[in-house]
Amino acid sequence: MSTRTIVLDTNVLVAGLLNPHGAPGRLVDLIVAGEVKVAYDDRLLAEYREVLTRPKFPFEPDDVQELLRTLTSDGLPVVARPSGAALPDPDDLPFLEVATAARADALVTGNLRHFPSRFRPPGLRVEAPAVFLARVVRQREGGE
Repeated sequence: MSTRTIVLDTNVLVAGLLNPHGAPGRLVDLIVAGEVKVAYDDRLLAEYREVLTRPKFPFEPDDVQELLRTLTSDGLPVVARPSGAALPDPDDLPFLEVATAARADALVTGNLRHFPSRFRPPGLRVEAPAVFLARVVRQREGGE
């Protein structure tokens, strides 16, 4: 299987860590195993760090640091240009910009409606974790 490059919305990362048995958790497993590469820039890393270290989450600081080290050592750093898109949630703009700059296979999010198709470059898929995982399985089985 060829390695796919994605942009990972923070909500999927958090969900994957909170519930390792669901689709987001299986996606995090693929990332840690090196089967999926995460594209990122400093803005995305800062958001991951800020959210994952919130007191409401049970994540240990050392575990967060290790996860971020894995994402950066195995991931794809990019320099993203401002797009000027008027997304429903302006805080989501860096994810779209990084996905565009990286020519990512997908932007994986639990908030599909935050990324309307009119603001996406042609060919960029915005998918829920389960949909992305189903494509990975089809590819493994030779169906895509």
